Amino acid sequence: MNYAQLLIPDFALILCGYLLCRYTALDRSVWSPIEKLVFYFLFPVLLFSSIVRNPIRVGELSNFIAAGLLTGVCTVILAYALPYLPGFRNHFSARDHAASAQIAFRFNSFIGLALAERLAGAEGLLLISVLIGICVPLFNVAAVWPMARHGELGFMSELLRNPLIVATVSGLVCNLMGFRYPDWIVPTVNRIGGASIPLGLMAAGAGMQFATLAKAKTLAVSLLGIRHVIAPLIALGFALFFKLPSAQATMLLMFSALPTASTTYVLATRMGFDGGFVAGLVTLSTLLGVLSLPFALSLIQ
Repeated sequence: MNYAQLLIPDFALILCGYLLCRYTALDRSVWSPIEKLVFYFLFPVLLFSSIVRNPIRVGELSNFIAAGLLTGVCTVILAYALPYLPGFRNHFSARDHAASAQIAFRFNSFIGLALAERLAGAEGLLLISVLIGICVPLFNVAAVWPMARHGELGFMSELLRNPLIVATVSGLVCNLMGFRYPDWIVPTVNRIGGASIPLGLMAAGAGMQFATLAKAKTLAVSLLGIRHVIAPLIALGFALFFKLPSAQATMLLMFSALPTASTTYVLATRMGFDGGFVAGLVTLSTLLGVLSLPFALSLIQ
């Protein structure tokens, strides 16, 4: 399978958003409200509906869930261990690290959901939804905590106001309680969710910035190395350890190599940190995804 070709539609939308923002009248004044619409409404609806759509059989997916959680925990630990490594502390500030550490472990769910169905059909959608459901709360807690501590902000209030955490936690609770949408509302929910992916991908492209990439180079290289090289290798190790079936291993490896979430710089900016630097890292991570995703998926063969 040519994994690079599978990425073309999604990265074409990202490029489209970048070109529209830079070279047409559809500038940042247009895309900033779109980002908010996607982040606060469209994407939470997609996330919630993806999780409640099919019953989660925890027993059957226990090894898969464990592999996903352990992969995520390892990347979080690596990201926050950087300041304590010999020679690293003097190369970047604590505030820059607090704002950008999330680059190493958060992931672009828009790209993940778009790829999952093409790679493994309906089963792929369910599997990636399970990973999103269990990892988004963990990763958002890990992302918010250092910024709340350095910015002297309310940690719990930031978590409770995060729409992705609200959507995933409520989706998991409703799924386990057996909640299902009434048939008459399914088309509306599907259309809302369907709109979130292309708009989210184009908004990610519109938000790309290259000018800030020269700041804190050691930090940037370390975080992106964790995201695009080390995380797939960790995921491969857990896939082999748990002897995951082919579809589950494919989703885990894809999940581990996804570009970082486009909302990382939205979160950093909203919490009073240097959103420009984080946006530069998001830009480079998005571009590196063109290489890291085929690399990770080729490992399962």
